[in-house]
Amino acid sequence: MSRFSQPDPELTHRLSRRGMLGVAAGATAAALLGAAAPATAAPATASTGTAPGAKGRGRPVLPPGRLGIQLYSLRDKVSTLGFGPVFAELERYGYDEVEFAGYTQGSAGPITLAQLKRLARNHGLNPIGSHVGYYSSDPGAYTFAQNLTKVLDDAQALGLRHIGTAAGPFRYGSTVDAWKRAAEDFNTYGAAAKARGMKFYQHNHSEEFSFATDNPKVRLYDILLKETDPDLVYLEMDIYWAYVGQFRFSKRPDGTPAPFEPLNYVLRQPDRYPLFHVKDGESDPSNPYGYRMTDVGDGDIDYQRFISAVTRLRGHRMAHHWQAEHDNPAESFTFARRSSAHLHSLREKC
Repeated sequence: MSRFSQPDPELTHRLSRRGMLGVAAGATAAALLGAAAPATAAPATASTGTAPGAKGRGRPVLPPGRLGIQLYSLRDKVSTLGFGPVFAELERYGYDEVEFAGYTQGSAGPITLAQLKRLARNHGLNPIGSHVGYYSSDPGAYTFAQNLTKVLDDAQALGLRHIGTAAGPFRYGSTVDAWKRAAEDFNTYGAAAKARGMKFYQHNHSEEFSFATDNPKVRLYDILLKETDPDLVYLEMDIYWAYVGQFRFSKRPDGTPAPFEPLNYVLRQPDRYPLFHVKDGESDPSNPYGYRMTDVGDGDIDYQRFISAVTRLRGHRMAHHWQAEHDNPAESFTFARRSSAHLHSLREKC
């Protein structure tokens, strides 16, 4: 099983992702990691959603056409091989969608947004969303705060239906008023995205489930939900980090219990969660995060239950999309292949 080697995986993830997202579209980035040989294609059949060893005998848990992958997981391959070879592998593995974490391909050479969009379509991949930074101290940075028009122009050129950030709303601090102020920013970005036919979204890590420093009875994530307009600001739940948050912040700073169930957030407001990150972890109470990140299917998180509960919902208008991700896979093509095979194998229990 893949394991984190860094002492603070969440901080490392944030810093490395911020570095990747900070490069404007069309610029050439340095190669991040060495290329590895492509893995063998998965035996799963995307059109039927079946695979050898399928669990149960009922219908597939995964909705047809809704399995994507966050390309941050494949940043080493993108930055050396380029998007074309990566998309070809993802097509072989049965993926339907991709979520971007930058639009450059490093040493593979420059690529235009039009070429990138065409490559995805040629390999049967729907560009479903993209992660862009929230803010930076650099006034010219490629972020929502510094370059909103450019961010939305690029998303529109790629035909994205969703454009979001993986940054937490910590720009102004961790007080109640600080998060209300960040919520105003998000409402502004959401209104601008909506005007172009897109949805703005925020992707969580675990710290969003901590408590306000000036009111330890208030969970920060609840402020975000309350203070953002549900018609303008959407959420992408990273299931792994939400369960890490459950482990880390099940008690308030004074020690009083404050349990929560990540799935319940979605069931209460399913129309606010168009996107999910399907990321797995092996339970490890000795770890300060409660889990060790693994390839999807190697850990303890019950995705059969989670995906089934969401897709069984009735009376809501939202189509939900599931993006596989591993922040630091041991071998990224192997992660992509095995994750697709596992998720396609999940079936309703009879």
